[in-house]
Amino acid sequence: MKQQKGITLIALVITIVVLIILAGVAISLTLSDNGIFKRATEARDKYTNAARAEEEMVNSIDKTVNEQVNGMNL
Repeated sequence: MKQQKGITLIALVITIVVLIILAGVAISLTLSDNGIFKRATEARDKYTNAARAEEEMVNSIDKTVNEQVNGMNL
């Protein structure tokens, strides 16, 4: 009797179904309301706001120091 090699149709169908489920989960995690893209956008906005606030604080301190130094030179 001859032995057959290869995958069965059932194994192929199960593999395809599993891949479809994984793709659905990945798309859901990426594009949902709390997905990766939305969280990345929120993180970028928080970083931009924090950097702007830090720059304003540094400029304020720099201005105060310059005023103090200029006041001592008089």
